[in-house]
This record gives sequence, C-alpha cells and structure tokens, in this order.
Amino acid sequence: MIASLDAGGAPTVDAPFGHALNEVARHNDKIVALTADLSKYTDLHVFAAANPSRFYQMGMAEQVMISAAAGLAREGFTPFATTYAVFASRRAYDFICMAIAEESLDVKIVCALPGLTTGYGPSHQATEDLAIFRGLPNLTIIDPCDATDIQMATRAIAEHRGPVYMRLLRGRVPNVLHQYDYRFQIGRASLLRDGGDVLFIATGLMTMRALEAAKRLRADGIHCAVLHVPTIKPLDAARIRDEAAKAGRLVVVAENHTRIGGLGEAVAAELMRGGIHPRFCQIALPDEFLDAGALPTLHDRYGLSVDAVAARVKQWLEA
Repeated sequence: MIASLDAGGAPTVDAPFGHALNEVARHNDKIVALTADLSKYTDLHVFAAANPSRFYQMGMAEQVMISAAAGLAREGFTPFATTYAVFASRRAYDFICMAIAEESLDVKIVCALPGLTTGYGPSHQATEDLAIFRGLPNLTIIDPCDATDIQMATRAIAEHRGPVYMRLLRGRVPNVLHQYDYRFQIGRASLLRDGGDVLFIATGLMTMRALEAAKRLRADGIHCAVLHVPTIKPLDAARIRDEAAKAGRLVVVAENHTRIGGLGEAVAAELMRGGIHPRFCQIALPDEFLDAGALPTLHDRYGLSVDAVAARVKQWLEA
C-alpha cells in the first residue's frame, strides 16, 4: 500500500475507501465502479477483487469513463468513477459538466492525489481542482480529513442523490478523527476542539495538521479551536459565521489547495456577506506550479507541515 502522507505517529487504515465501498455495495446492488487504469492507485482494486462483475476498467480515457458513468446512472445504477484529481478536473471537466452535472446524474467522482499529496510535480499535483469545480452547478464537493472521514463520507455520498466530487487520500491513510466526537454529514462543519486565541477553519488533510499544530501551540499558552469543514460545497456558512463571529480570535483557513478559489476564498466571501470582519489569514498553496520532490520536504517548503503551520500562527499573533 502507498502512504498518502506522513501519519505523524497516528495509526493508519489500509484503503479505507475501497473497503467502505465494498460495505456499501453489499447492501446496494446498484453500486458499480469504474476507473481510468488506476484501480490500484485509488484503492478501487479492493472493490474490484470482491465485485468483478460490477467493476469496469476503462483504460487511460477519463472522458470515456465519465461518459460511461453517466450512461450507467441513466440506467439506474450508482457509479463510482475513480482517477487522479488532475485528470478529472483538467482533462474530463467538460464531460463532467455536460454529461453529469447539467443532468444532475447520480455519479460519484472520487479522485486521488488532491492538492499537494504527491511529489511528482505539476502534471500530477491537483492544486486547483476545488477552484475548477466550485463553480459547477449541482455538484457536491467533499474533502475528507482521514480514514474515518473517508469511510463515513463514502457511505454518505452513496446514499446522497446527485453528482459528487470527492478528494481521496489513498493507501495507508492516517486515522485521527476517531479520537473526537465526530460524525460526517454532507454540508455540515464540526468543531473538533475549542479555544479562545485562534480559530482554524480547515479541510482535508489540513484538519489533521491543524489539530496537531493546536496541540503544539497549547504548550506555548496559545489556545486554538479547530472547525473541520469536510464539505466545500454546499458550505456550512451558518456554522462558519457563528464561529468566526466570536470576538478576539485570529481566523486561519487551512487547506491543501491554492489560495485561489478554494475554501479560503469561500469562507472570506461568506464572512463579508455576513458583515463579520475578524483578523483573517490563509494557510494554502501559492498561486504557482509547484516543485517535484519528497513530499515532507515539499510540505515544509509550501507551508503545509505541522511545524510550518505552528510557526506561521505564532508569527501572525506576534505581528
């Protein structure tokens, strides 16, 4: 199995998406799955081994895969289509728009290597996928934090009627949310911990980083709240506004995505519309094509590591 990211000492779960999809499929014979020659690298091989008659290997042809998924949905099936996030967002966008989203078909597009979760460079780093998909009507967008979130989200999107784009951490995925009173719900944010100095509004793997940074900052007398936002669209605007409106806290949006068009800009827009004006900062990737290299090195370089997050927050509080 391939690790999506450094687990930081946390326990891991192998292929949580593949196993969760198997569980769902045992109770729903309309679940089928397709991949663009990437079953092993999206954990869909787990489903394929258990359900060979419900699995379709489409080859390196994302547009064909999306069109086939649309056809299956029209026939009453619930297709889960997997590839890398760069290929869904860049190569297959028009097919997702015209064949699936416009008709609001029940297709789930589940994509590995979101944001900076690979060192392969710009050809595989989907740093702008949320920006690309946020403007697409009818599409629900999910960015799970860890193995627990992936398992819960897979079950939830299978029951949800309509198109979904879900970012996927694959392989040996860290498991951190089991420590908290947490339940995934589409469109709902969850306050995982409270604190009066800083409010992290985080999504995806950055929720893990925010939780760990909050523990480190606590040792320095800095009390951090962490609001996990697993659904990018529809956004839980009411909960975000309520938490950001609490006086005296630095608001820090943390995401594994370019600062352009992702959660940070979505949150900033909601706060402005609501007349809420806290001190606001972003931890996000720069608006540029990123380097290739070892993933821990890249996370340090681009500010996504726990060390980098904690250091930035201290700088902002001292400024």
